[in-house]
Amino acid sequence: MTSLTRAEIEGFWETWLQVNRDAEKSGDWRVMADWYAEDATYGWMLTPDEHFMAVGRDQIRDWAIGIEMDGFDGWHYDYQATVIDEKNAMIVGFWKQRSGITNDETGKEFEVPGLGGSWFGVERQAGGELKFSWQRDWFDFGAMAHTMGAVLKSGKAPDTLHARLKVFGLEVPGHYRPEDLPSTVWPPPVEAGEFVTQDPA
Repeated sequence: MTSLTRAEIEGFWETWLQVNRDAEKSGDWRVMADWYAEDATYGWMLTPDEHFMAVGRDQIRDWAIGIEMDGFDGWHYDYQATVIDEKNAMIVGFWKQRSGITNDETGKEFEVPGLGGSWFGVERQAGGELKFSWQRDWFDFGAMAHTMGAVLKSGKAPDTLHARLKVFGLEVPGHYRPEDLPSTVWPPPVEAGEFVTQDPA
């Protein structure tokens, strides 16, 4: 059981939504690093053979919301729905990944189809502040690649996006083979079995 109240978590979440808006306007997501605990972990799966993982606030700032987000100027990740679990101090946010670039054929923004989202663990720090202790994202990598290809084909992709899409592969900081990950794919307390809701058959 957590000692956090729903009101506290909701208040913290509202500040997160605001810093997301600020980051999207500026094109620099690094300002969001202060919402993470010093020892937080942040990861996602790219392919079965390649995952991303940042361990600690500095890696989250420099890699997860630094290198990984550079070049996505104008893109926005508006949360469509949020589920808050105050008992377990978790938040799940579902977002749409939109480019800010109009598709001339449809008149709408290029958008990565399918569900995307982030799963967060929230904890109280020694000073009383709330921070994210871990985050795990999910999205359809194939759908994302398809949309990126469509944006490039449209001729509307800025030079910054062209440059970003050349940065990929296991040589990029934070990219690992699954067996080499510095933290677990499932958030560490979940992997440790602290939240099991259905025992194996």
